[in-house]
Amino acid sequence: MAVLRVKFTKTKRDKLAQVLWILNWVSVVTGAILFSLGLFLKVEINRREELMAEGAIQYVPNMLIAVGLIACVINFLGGKICYDCVDTTKFLRWKLIMLPYIIFTFFFTFCVLVGALMCYSMRGELEDSLNVGLTQAMRFYKDTDIPGRCFLKRTVDLLQIEFHCCGNNDYKDWFQIQWISNRYLDRSRKEVLDRLRSNVEGKYLMDRVPFSCCNINSPRPCIQHQITNNSAHFNYEHQTEELNLWMKGCRQALLDYYTHITHSIGLTVLIAWLFELSVLTGVRYLQTSLENVLKHGDPNSESDGWLLENSFIETARTNLNIIKSLGKSNQIDTRAGIGSSRSL
Repeated sequence: MAVLRVKFTKTKRDKLAQVLWILNWVSVVTGAILFSLGLFLKVEINRREELMAEGAIQYVPNMLIAVGLIACVINFLGGKICYDCVDTTKFLRWKLIMLPYIIFTFFFTFCVLVGALMCYSMRGELEDSLNVGLTQAMRFYKDTDIPGRCFLKRTVDLLQIEFHCCGNNDYKDWFQIQWISNRYLDRSRKEVLDRLRSNVEGKYLMDRVPFSCCNINSPRPCIQHQITNNSAHFNYEHQTEELNLWMKGCRQALLDYYTHITHSIGLTVLIAWLFELSVLTGVRYLQTSLENVLKHGDPNSESDGWLLENSFIETARTNLNIIKSLGKSNQIDTRAGIGSSRSL
């Protein structure tokens, strides 16, 4: 028994073909939008690639770019097919192509769905990538005279100013690394030498943060030196002073920023998937109804259209038997090839 059987008159078939022609051109525009969104996400990631682990999460925008390009090609071809199918005689030139086209498009819509799910599931990988990248960027913050690293100080400062954040997890991350170059340390001062000697690795660690961590909304001048020393500043308590420095870590700030982008893109891709699936359903109805017209021999007669000629179970069983027969034939061919080689 056919699945979702629908009866079509000549007028309904022609209208369906015309509507599908328009929808396929809309799908071409949708493919261009997917391509643009993938390109936009790739540019946004590359803008801050020095703050991420190398080569991470690039597969998501690459997937969207590929899906967008393929969607444009598929739907352009689909538009041409549907335009010709208004005339039953022109359908003959596409008769052998339409079923492979529908099967290929079905698997392609599955790829579109995967692209949407990837946008929603990349948060974990993005967080790990940012954690590694930000930690490395903070470690090289002081290396302003080393080629390949000299730009990181400016990058991190601009990041903290733009996103109102400080450090990787929070401002205390700056206490764990030496972010002032040895070139700017006065080794003639006893307190500097004592601090260097007190560290096992000889690093100059202190409870200070870069100027870019300062909260511009603070009513008092920014305290970025001796942050944990309450007695060093008048009317100051570092545990309750929330307006002095940015409290949010830059990893969380960037994660929220990219998550908002990817979720918005994911929703757009999901809508595109539903649209592509609806167009594909219409093309399947058009194909089956036109094939039945050819069987009747009268181009003006009514015909049935369906999604599947048999039930889901029967269709699955038939396809499974086809796959098994193909597997057996391959085994027979292999054995025959081995036997002939031995005889030689």
